[in-house]
Formats: sequence, structure tokens, C-alpha cells
Amino acid sequence: MLKIWEKYGHMYWNGLGYTLLFAFVSVLMGLVLGLVLASGRMASVQSRDNLAVKALKAVAKFFCTAYVEVFRATPMLVQVFIIYYGLGNVFKLPDSSLNRMFWGMVAVGLNSAAYMSEVIRSGIGAVPGGQMEAARCIGMSHWKAMRHVILPQAVRNILPAMCNEFVTIIKETSILGMVGIVELMFRAQSIAKQTYIFLEPYVIAAIMYFIIVFPLSKIIAAVERRMSKSVTR
Repeated sequence: MLKIWEKYGHMYWNGLGYTLLFAFVSVLMGLVLGLVLASGRMASVQSRDNLAVKALKAVAKFFCTAYVEVFRATPMLVQVFIIYYGLGNVFKLPDSSLNRMFWGMVAVGLNSAAYMSEVIRSGIGAVPGGQMEAARCIGMSHWKAMRHVILPQAVRNILPAMCNEFVTIIKETSILGMVGIVELMFRAQSIAKQTYIFLEPYVIAAIMYFIIVFPLSKIIAAVERRMSKSVTR
């Protein structure tokens, strides 16, 4: 195993760098799209809304709910294949390597958005309803109240779950190697094929995943405990 590391260590580091990049961009994309999905799912019809606004809210809520349910009820590997071989073939980028990486990140980001929307929705739901009523009473619009009152309080609930999603995505990016995207697992597969050794390369990859994921998980747990203590005080 040491001989493999001495010869191919640079390939592992390269793959790990891409893995972290894919995870960060995918979670960032999932956060932005998840906020939109959560807003759509939480849209409520008001009595003062006209017919067109009511219909728009109903369609948005249906679409956002259907999106979340579909992406949560199907395996990510299937989603990667459908998006990569579907959208990736229809809307091809000039460079094939860039095309693979882009659509791979899009696939993981779309999957992450479904879970992030639930995280955001539950975080907003945990804020007492009286906060919104108080903001509306002082003349704030719904979206202004969400932006200045509700969301800042919801961040405390959202942040730990968002960090956990990042840790999960680091591990789940390993399936991107199935469509030829260069990340840590793809590098391990390449080394195994070159050396005809099929255990040690994967053990090294597992160790690198552990070195990254385990400390991050412990740090997130510690931050979550500290934030919960500050709330109880």
C-alpha cells in the first residue's frame, strides 16, 4: 500500500481536490435552489390575493413539492445518469472534460437542493409564528419580514444541517466516477486498473475520505452543541 501511495499519491490528492470542489459547489447550488423550493412550498394563499396570484402560488407549490419528492425518492446514481446522458448530451459544452464536470455538479446540486429545501423549511418553521406577525404589524412586507426577521433566526437551525449535507455530499460525489468525472473514487479505480491491484487503492481512498469526513463531523457536532447551549441560556 505504501508503494502505491508513493507512486500515485499525487493522483489521490488531485482527486480529493476535485471531490471537495464538487461538494462545495453542489451544496452552494443546493442552498440557493433549496431556498427557492422552500419558499415555493411554504407559499400560502391569502384572502386578498387575486385569482392570478392564487393560481401562480398553487402551481409553484405543486412544482416545488413534486421536485422535492421525486429527487428524494430516486437514487442519486440514477439522477446523475439521467442528467448527464440527457441534458449533458443536449446542451454540450465545447470541452468534453468540462462538460462532464459541469453536468456532474449540476446533478449533485439538484439532488442536494431537494434536501436543503427541507432543511430550510424546517428551520424557518422552527421560528415562532409571532415573529412574522410582529414584523407585519410594523409595516413590513412578507418578503422583507422573511429577509430581515425570520431568516436570520432560522440560520441557527439551518447551519448545522447544511454542514452535515456538505459532509454527506463529499461521500456521495464518489458516484460521479461512474460517468468518468475525475474525483477521488475515479482516481482509485484508475490506479486499480493500472496496477491490477484491486484492494489497496480503494483502502487508500477510504482512508482519505475518513481523514476529511470524520474531523468535519466532529467539528459540526461540537458547533451544534455550542449553539444549542447558547439558545437554552
